[in-house]
Amino acid sequence: MFIVKKLFVLSILIATCSATIASEEVGRVVSSTPIIQQVAIPTNVCVTEQVTKPSQKSGAGALMGAIAGGAMGNAIGGGNGKTAATVLGLFGGAIVGDRVEGAPSTQTQNVERCTVQTQYENRIVGFNVIYEYAGKQYSMQRLTDPGSTIRLSLNPL
Repeated sequence: MFIVKKLFVLSILIATCSATIASEEVGRVVSSTPIIQQVAIPTNVCVTEQVTKPSQKSGAGALMGAIAGGAMGNAIGGGNGKTAATVLGLFGGAIVGDRVEGAPSTQTQNVERCTVQTQYENRIVGFNVIYEYAGKQYSMQRLTDPGSTIRLSLNPL
């Protein structure tokens, strides 16, 4: 029984000492100013454009012209001139056939072009707080706005 009484008295002494070591007080907030920081935000921006490209010629006109020109040159020439007339007919027919085929047609395609653009946004990252306690002013930084009062944990030195 004697040990139980000592333990009870000892626990009351510890609780009393703890209460005197650290006490919680309230300070009056004089001002709370947001701390603003610019934050970079990368954004993907895409634009669709119409691009016109010429299509390639098939080559059929030049081929058909070369065959026809070669045949005509071969029919016209004689002896050693026959070979020269055939070669001239091939080249001439290819040129004429290419022109007869005409200019290549054009194709229009939608092309999407994307770039990364950086946009900046202002964000509140904390608050500079000035508060008054016991007739003096103090300042601190906090992550949140404390409102009109601020709780203070005071530890005596």
